[in-house]
Amino acid sequence: MTDQLGMLLRRLRKRAGLTQEQLEARSGVSVRTIRRLETGGASDHRLGTVNLLADALEAGPEDRQRLAATLTKPATAAISGAPAPAGGPAVPNSAGVPSRGPASIPAQPSRAAELTVPHPMRSELALAVTELAREIRRRWQREEEHRRVHDPFPLPVRWRDAPASLTDHSENIQRLPPGATSRDMDLSGDLGSVTEVYGRVLSGRLVVLGRAGSGKSILTIRFVLDYLETRTAHDRVPVIFSLGSWDPTTVALRDWLIDLLVRDHPHLTRRTPEGSTLAAALVDADLVLPVLDGFDEIAEGLRSTALETLNATSLPLVLTSRRGEFAEAVQETGTPLVWAAGLELTDLTVDDLAGYLPRTARPVPRGDSGDAAVWTPVLDRLSAPESGAATPLARVLRTPLMIALARTMYSEAPDSDPAELLDTERFPDENSLEEHLLAGFVPTVYRRRAAERGAPGHRERHRDPQRAERWLSYLAHHLAQLDGDQQDLAWWRVGDSLRRSTRLLSVVVSSALCVAFAEWFVNLINLPFPVGEALLVGGSMGLAAGLAFGCVHAILLRFGAAAFEPAHVRLRLPGAGTGAGRRPVRTFAARFAAVLPGGFVMGVGCAAALALQRRLYYGMPLLSDMVIKATLINMLVLGLIFGAGAGLVFGVTAVLEAPLDVASTATPAGLLASNRATVARQVLVLVPMLTLAIAVGGHLITELLDGILGPLTWSVADGLAIGVTGGLGGTCSYALAFTAWGRWLVLSRVWLPLTGKLPWDTVAFLDDAYRRGVLRQTGAVYQFRHIRLQHHLARSYREHQGTYAPARFGSGA
Repeated sequence: MTDQLGMLLRRLRKRAGLTQEQLEARSGVSVRTIRRLETGGASDHRLGTVNLLADALEAGPEDRQRLAATLTKPATAAISGAPAPAGGPAVPNSAGVPSRGPASIPAQPSRAAELTVPHPMRSELALAVTELAREIRRRWQREEEHRRVHDPFPLPVRWRDAPASLTDHSENIQRLPPGATSRDMDLSGDLGSVTEVYGRVLSGRLVVLGRAGSGKSILTIRFVLDYLETRTAHDRVPVIFSLGSWDPTTVALRDWLIDLLVRDHPHLTRRTPEGSTLAAALVDADLVLPVLDGFDEIAEGLRSTALETLNATSLPLVLTSRRGEFAEAVQETGTPLVWAAGLELTDLTVDDLAGYLPRTARPVPRGDSGDAAVWTPVLDRLSAPESGAATPLARVLRTPLMIALARTMYSEAPDSDPAELLDTERFPDENSLEEHLLAGFVPTVYRRRAAERGAPGHRERHRDPQRAERWLSYLAHHLAQLDGDQQDLAWWRVGDSLRRSTRLLSVVVSSALCVAFAEWFVNLINLPFPVGEALLVGGSMGLAAGLAFGCVHAILLRFGAAAFEPAHVRLRLPGAGTGAGRRPVRTFAARFAAVLPGGFVMGVGCAAALALQRRLYYGMPLLSDMVIKATLINMLVLGLIFGAGAGLVFGVTAVLEAPLDVASTATPAGLLASNRATVARQVLVLVPMLTLAIAVGGHLITELLDGILGPLTWSVADGLAIGVTGGLGGTCSYALAFTAWGRWLVLSRVWLPLTGKLPWDTVAFLDDAYRRGVLRQTGAVYQFRHIRLQHHLARSYREHQGTYAPARFGSGA
């Protein structure tokens, strides 16, 4: 059957006069997939892929029937493209919803088809899909509860059809063959029916438009949860991806999806028998339904490129955006998102406010005014028949975002009166009202639970509203400084807010201290060693090592490897499983080659430190021929010793690495904790191994080069001393300078708190801000509650940064 399919595809392609590359451009199916289908290397005959190829090759009815004959019998009807008789039986669309009319050629395979088509790694991928679906459901249920969407009830998010200029032709959306007549699509609904509405879109591609704060993110969460409630074991898993972090000019869509899957679900780094990660296998097997949230958050100059990239794929997807930004991208590219239907969220009404806001005011002491009655003056004014609905306040309170801010400031704060919003002199327009709500949100959430301070076990930290707003404003400003005005607040990138020179200085200082203390420790054991010389040797060794590590770090910065991503691996014992599934020899060689240059530079720095020691302590001139020759020889020999030793040890540890298990949490705090544990294990393993490698390797290398470079000596005592210094100091320097957790520790836990930019316990502060609703969690990163709040805080930081004072040691703030 595989041979028949391949022969037929090759014949149709040659008849069309197309190369495999040209067929890729026309169909959106990768050359690799086309090649595997034509050569019989793929036994997974996904109907959507064959449909796309049939369309691109302009196959006629007879050819389509031959293609269908090569697949399983239930798939035949789905690919035939032959119209059913008028009033005939209902044909299931891609979501399993019966519809009357011609049997279309869906872009995504139906559930029935997926049940019949074999997959070469079905058992392994099925397990991964089940794990992913379970984690996605748990995560977004928790996030929906945290955002209090159902308290007291969900706001009535509604929509209308998007403008025709921003959607594709109805025939394309329904994936009809040429000449077929399209049917009217009814896409009306509300928040509770979003999954059902998506099921009516046969192409599986939907664009959701709405203005800032209109409820797009809440709609995507509800879509994911409802979709997961009804999915079968063979359906795709919807995964929300925040588009603001995507640069389509540097990262392919597939690679970006895989990177975020690995970041937010570390267990997907496990390897398949073919060598790819589970994340890559899930994407390639079309088992992930991307829910792309925030198209408008892509950098302005990249949106048209992003739209062109999405148009070059056939992926079913859901895309959200503000209308204006999406319309601009459509105008620049000249085409909307191909095959995509569109919805546009509508504003809430005064009646919606009247039913919602009074029920958010809890029974708290408000004098004689009661609780829900606090909103009566506002609602009476907005309901006035003359012009109540046209007032600036009525226009502001039309989106779930602004209603949530108003609820926080007035319904949940007993000392606040929403009647102040009616003051037209203080708030003459919409912008002043929105800025007031944005500015008051953070102080309110940090003041509103002041009464809890006396409760047993209550945490006193981070309660000062002014300091909290200052720290949050700095973090918002940090995100604005990143490429493309990022929205993902990742703990491993907080240090990137510092200048490059400052980061390099931190590497030099931390590495110098690590090596200096290691050398002093060795000299402390060697008691006969003179104290003065011990201090001098330790200081010079530390300085040389700091400069060496700084040089390596600068090289990485220069070539774009400045961001040290958190490790998604753990160390395992030999024989304790296959780990990541990689080939040990190749893994060892790759890590050895990567570490060797850095170790060599460390050895060169050690030789330079020895020369400096002789100059300062013994008075030997640095420019004498003998000193220059000895220094050059030491640079070569010690460079080889340190380089080979470090490469050997790090290569072995690479072989021992295994992916994190399924139980590993991908929350920001969980990922930080797992990285801290991984670095600690690496230090415990690397120190003794690197010590022995330097000591033993030094003996072997000096024996090998003795006579070639002149007489070389490497005593056991000297070898152990240098080995301990290199093993202890070098490992600690590596941990602080070249791991995500180390950079976080040095920059975010020490450097930034010293300057007052962040609190001393930054992790607890971020978690506290999340619990208060200022931040939200998206997998392994935080995000501000809304991009408008982030922009407001960043602007506030820029306006007031000159008045900031450093935090004091021991402060409970």
